[in-house]
Amino acid sequence: MRTSAPETWELRLYVAGTTPKSILALKNLTLLCETHLKGKYRIQVIDLMENPKLAAGDQIFAIPTLVRKLPEPIKKIIGDLSDTERVLVGLDVKRVAPEAA
Repeated sequence: MRTSAPETWELRLYVAGTTPKSILALKNLTLLCETHLKGKYRIQVIDLMENPKLAAGDQIFAIPTLVRKLPEPIKKIIGDLSDTERVLVGLDVKRVAPEAA
């Protein structure tokens, strides 16, 4: 029997050094993953200060940027990931609830 979601979510967080915003983005992402994807995720942090050429592969134009590689399709979220609800919906971890009338 096949499930629609992969066993492991592959996430890339693009940062530029250890700026407060980059540190906060990693902290927020780690907390979100531990809460909603525990045991089913892998985070790769890519520091563009060390490897600026890596930005081209995922077409990164702003930092920090989170890229969901798996499950497909690829999704991107820009910012420090502090709006948990927006991040969960953006990654398709959580579906958008219909507006209350």
